[in-house]
Amino acid sequence: MTAFVVDTNVAVAANGRNTHVDKKCQLACVEKLESVVAAEVVAIDDGGAILKEYMDRLNLSGMPGVGDAYLRHVFNYQGQNHRVRRVAVTPIEDDRRGYEELPENTFDRSDRKFLAVAVVSGAVVLNATDSDWREEEALMKTLGVEVNELCPHET
Repeated sequence: MTAFVVDTNVAVAANGRNTHVDKKCQLACVEKLESVVAAEVVAIDDGGAILKEYMDRLNLSGMPGVGDAYLRHVFNYQGQNHRVRRVAVTPIEDDRRGYEELPENTFDRSDRKFLAVAVVSGAVVLNATDSDWREEEALMKTLGVEVNELCPHET
């Protein structure tokens, strides 16, 4: 089973509301989230930063969109390592790093939690619309982080 770190923009794009993505991108996100929920592992931080961001942008009831259903899945299975793996990462006050597990970087501060989890867990990052993952390709390579761009035409 592959583990995935899912940037919030993937679930938002899958929902298809309050976003600028086209139908092709939305469908790619829907299909990937459904696949991840059905047969893969989601990696999140044990401090709750990723789950909090999901809850701020998605509907915990699991409806009406696929992104909302993804949040419900993560919330319900967060204690079951074979479905949702909680990974220990260490936030730090150093603005040049953000997390103990990261070197100095200029990566988007709001996405560093996803990056730190990917580094520690070895999970593949799923991204739909954030250009910073592509712009920081050298950092990803240095850290050994694989990024799956679901909507390369959107970034």
